[in-house]
Amino acid sequence: MVDDIERDGIRSPELTLHDAAHTVIPQIGFGTFQIPAQDTQRAVEEALEIGYRHIDTAAAYYNEEGVGAALKATGMAGKMFVTTKLRNCDQGYDASRFAFEESLRKLGVDAIDMYLIHWPMPRIDKYRETWRSLLRLRDEGLVRVPAVSNFLPEHIEALIEDSGETPAVNQIEVHPRFSRPDTLRYCAEHGIAVEAYSPLGHGSDMNAQPVLDAAEAHGVTPAQVVLRWHTQEGRIVIPKSKHVERMRQNLASAGFDLTEAELTAIDALHSDEGRISADPVTYVQSQSWADQKARGNV
Repeated sequence: MVDDIERDGIRSPELTLHDAAHTVIPQIGFGTFQIPAQDTQRAVEEALEIGYRHIDTAAAYYNEEGVGAALKATGMAGKMFVTTKLRNCDQGYDASRFAFEESLRKLGVDAIDMYLIHWPMPRIDKYRETWRSLLRLRDEGLVRVPAVSNFLPEHIEALIEDSGETPAVNQIEVHPRFSRPDTLRYCAEHGIAVEAYSPLGHGSDMNAQPVLDAAEAHGVTPAQVVLRWHTQEGRIVIPKSKHVERMRQNLASAGFDLTEAELTAIDALHSDEGRISADPVTYVQSQSWADQKARGNV
């Protein structure tokens, strides 16, 4: 059984959110996107053994049950930070409530630490009423932190205008070649923590000269440099790996500090053409099992 303490002498730094409860979240989480359902329990158990205390999943990943099985097997249910997300096809005030209850059952927990609207889906235009549903779940004690994913400033402004409440977290694509300075600035000005998915980007991100130079200077891997760039600038990250040694290296990435010059050089890699995921303005996939299977996500 995994103890409720860090293992191997490594532990994620923590970040205090700007929500009413001042929720503390481990800054380095373990992502489970595209981990097959049959492999999820093993991968999550290994992550917990290493010392991860933040697991990120989603209904659209179709592996929540594996996460729940790992939490039960290790005795960690209710002892760590668990994030999941609402599928696009489950948006709407009532539909989101039913979908949430299904995620709660699969994860085997009494409450979900952070529950995200996975995409705004502006063409469908249900994200405002969905946000109100998440706020109600929070008020009922079933969700600690209602939050959003892939929301642009215009979508967040619509939520604030409609409900009077600002999300505490926005999970978006951020990596060196697509660091989105305008969106980061907006989130910072509104007290919204940014959680970076695809935090390592593609090979070109980790092969960029500023990253390679910093890795050599600090005696670490390029991936550790990129993750430290994120956490040092105040972002939450959810790197994914099925390899134990890489899991360990990712969690240990907070063990050194980049210089201001190194941070600035990595910031300068941003390009508006660097996106590797979908555009939140036009993304309309349902995230049903058939849809995810057809696109190779499950």
